[in-house]
Amino acid sequence: MTDTSHTRRTFLASSAAIAATACLPRSARSARTADSPLFRISLAQWSLHRALFAGELDNLDFPRSAKQDYGIEAVEYVNQFFKDKARDTGYLTELAKRAADEGVTNVLIMCDGLGNLGDPDDTARKKAIENHFPWVEAAKRLGCHSVRVNAASEGSFLEQQKLAADGLTRLAEYAAQMEMAVIVENHGGLSSNGQWLAGVMRLVDRPNCGTLPDFGNFHDYDRYLGMEELMPFAKGISAKSYEFDESGGEVRTDFARMLKLMLAAGYHGWVGIEYEGTTLAEPEGIRATKRLLERLRAELAA
Repeated sequence: MTDTSHTRRTFLASSAAIAATACLPRSARSARTADSPLFRISLAQWSLHRALFAGELDNLDFPRSAKQDYGIEAVEYVNQFFKDKARDTGYLTELAKRAADEGVTNVLIMCDGLGNLGDPDDTARKKAIENHFPWVEAAKRLGCHSVRVNAASEGSFLEQQKLAADGLTRLAEYAAQMEMAVIVENHGGLSSNGQWLAGVMRLVDRPNCGTLPDFGNFHDYDRYLGMEELMPFAKGISAKSYEFDESGGEVRTDFARMLKLMLAAGYHGWVGIEYEGTTLAEPEGIRATKRLLERLRAELAA
């Protein structure tokens, strides 16, 4: 098991150059050039979770499906679909090769089921942190810029902020040694409160720790306020979609408003399609979300 105190010493001894690289401005936020798009579109693997769970699509074939079936050239993995492969270098090499063969960029791995990074119990929190280490390494092998994690905790508002910040700080220290980022999604509990999660980010205050604002996961919190609060720390975006109206707009979220908030914050990186609806089959939901993002991108660039 990795010695986290040694990890901390190693991190603190790292050069300022490595710390700056860990910000990942080009891969995570993507400063825009004159000939680059306002943002780039990726495909979150959860959009195909039914097909994957049913065995209709294999994880190794996900990059090919993204490119050939949907015309999308970047993918975001979910660890649930290869949960026993984090240390399988042969498998990861093959997955990276298949993505490269298709000209597909591996963006990140979404990590779930590894314990609570803000667990009130010190031992459980340390275990959760260390459970993420192999996935940081796997993401590095795949050429991703980040791992997406959760900030679950227990206790009062402030107690949970401090606990989550502790877990994220220690994980970010480990990830920085590999020039990787750790990004947190608003994903239930207090993490779906924009004010709370922004406060956690300020406590962590690490260049390689940021957010992955999800359009649809703010629950009873004002999603547009939450988006605005999380954008200063964003290193990725999840364009959550469920259903569409006759004009192709998403029913639950004003995508145009969300994208304007995103662009106002200076973000021009990957926007991941994450279709979770049931009114359309997964393939059609993905295509509908892609059409909407492409239309709005053209309109906003005009």
